[in-house]
Amino acid sequence: MSDLELNTPWTAVSVLVVDDEPGMRAILKKALSKKFAQVDTAGSIEEAEEIRKRCHFDLLIVDINLPGRSGIEWHEAFDPNTRRSDVIFMTGYADLDMAIQALRAGASDFILKPFNLEQMMQSVSRCIERRLVERQNFALQRDVERSYPVDIIGDAASTQKMKKLITQLAPSIAAVLVEGESGTGKELVARALHQLSKRTGPFVPLNCGAIAPDLLESELFGHVSGAFTGAKKGRDGLFRVANNGTLFLDEIGEMPLSMQSSLLRALEQKAIRPVGAEREVNVDVRIVAATNRNLKKEVEEGRFRQDLYYRLNVLTIELPALRERIEDIPALAHHFTQQLSKDLGMKPISWAHEDILAMQAYKWPGNIRELRNMMERCILLGKSPSEYWQELNGDVPVISSPEKTSTILNSDEKRPCQCHDGEQEQYCYPVDWTLKDVEKAHIMQVVDSNEGNKSAAARQLGVARKTLERKYKEWAEESASCE
Repeated sequence: MSDLELNTPWTAVSVLVVDDEPGMRAILKKALSKKFAQVDTAGSIEEAEEIRKRCHFDLLIVDINLPGRSGIEWHEAFDPNTRRSDVIFMTGYADLDMAIQALRAGASDFILKPFNLEQMMQSVSRCIERRLVERQNFALQRDVERSYPVDIIGDAASTQKMKKLITQLAPSIAAVLVEGESGTGKELVARALHQLSKRTGPFVPLNCGAIAPDLLESELFGHVSGAFTGAKKGRDGLFRVANNGTLFLDEIGEMPLSMQSSLLRALEQKAIRPVGAEREVNVDVRIVAATNRNLKKEVEEGRFRQDLYYRLNVLTIELPALRERIEDIPALAHHFTQQLSKDLGMKPISWAHEDILAMQAYKWPGNIRELRNMMERCILLGKSPSEYWQELNGDVPVISSPEKTSTILNSDEKRPCQCHDGEQEQYCYPVDWTLKDVEKAHIMQVVDSNEGNKSAAARQLGVARKTLERKYKEWAEESASCE
């Protein structure tokens, strides 16, 4: 190992030597202290544990044959959720089985006593070099994640179209209007637009519906000292905070008409006048506005200024509802599960195929926000979506998957078609069938395959038995009403 200068990254590495021989501890401490800022030693497992409680070590050099407990057993007992340390095992009584056991325990190296100091230092060098590379890769990955635009999950056609449009519109300085139902991720899109742009200022969000109308002007444009009662000192508004950046005006449809004219002037003049000020202040702010209302209809009914609407609607992104992109639900569920489990410090929940089908069948009036909320509740309660829905209202959404429904009809109810590009002839449902018809046929086929055992069929379908009974009752009532 080549000599290292004190200003190299190696000086930040910490090492713990655990050996019951005082002479070995002294030799290693002396050699390692020339290279590393922190080198501690321990003569027993108990002493080593006390030291590890106070500090994390990048490298452990551990004798296998220690009094009371082997070094391998000690290392295997480490909490897997704590930060990992590299470990070099050393022993004077090694055999093949012990070497294999050490490697299985996660050893970085295995050294036989007696060894020369150069051999040990070379092993240490390999471990630390590898750890430094891992640190550098982690730092690079973190920098990439910070510089890369906000990740929009999903590969549905509508999602891909939305991603492409964001990429196209981001470099422009023109205002963007993001339309979509509540919970579809409008702020996420606004952040992606900002991060993909060339703007050097910050991204500043504001929910227009959450600010009292008489405070909105001061919030946006700021005020000078003494402008109104209680204004003991001046304050910059969000336009100045977002200078050279992006101002995201969420729920723009909630903005009072009196403020809309002031906002229009600020956009046209690229200048603002703080409340109580005599002069205007120039600002360079890109506006991204969002709404779950139909602004065109709001204009027609006199609740939104037509000129402001045209000013904001230079570029438009329409976000699809979650029920229109059900192909993205599995990826979103996985993303939220991993994210929330980490944030909550809880074990992730694995979703069954039936859970995914139920989530894809549900209409999601609250869209992605509702999905995330349900994921969080399921993780906190330790329940699957099916169990959650069943306890909530006794009903689990049901959908038929292509794999299960491709053969559920009797031969006289199927019609042949060539829809698989020359492959073997397939059978599809009658063109006038609804999803409800497919659901009924699927459920009845599963019940028949279980020889009429509805409890077994309910388990196979991933629904409650009473849900199945309710379905049969509904079908009986519909049949009677048609007679």
